[in-house]
Amino acid sequence: MGLRSSYHFDDETPLYVISIAAQLSGLHPQTLRQYDRMGLVSPGRTVGHNRLYSQRDINRLRTIASLSAEGITLAGIEKILFLEAALEAALLEIQSLR
Repeated sequence: MGLRSSYHFDDETPLYVISIAAQLSGLHPQTLRQYDRMGLVSPGRTVGHNRLYSQRDINRLRTIASLSAEGITLAGIEKILFLEAALEAALLEIQSLR
């Protein structure tokens, strides 16, 4: 008889500690801390305040790394991410109005 898990994991479930998130994103852990301080990524926190990254966070870190590799400054990346989020929110609102 198998055990059934009551846990549901999706792209927003915080799962990865900073060392694993750094490996998955190809970035240094200190870079992840800097991006957290800047608000570019907002990982979940454990009871002990350790960062836990979701798959969505990892994808965002990869996007940031890609934009940075193209020569875009962190200020520019911040604006791009803001505009992408605003566009996504607007599209969701349009969809809900239909």
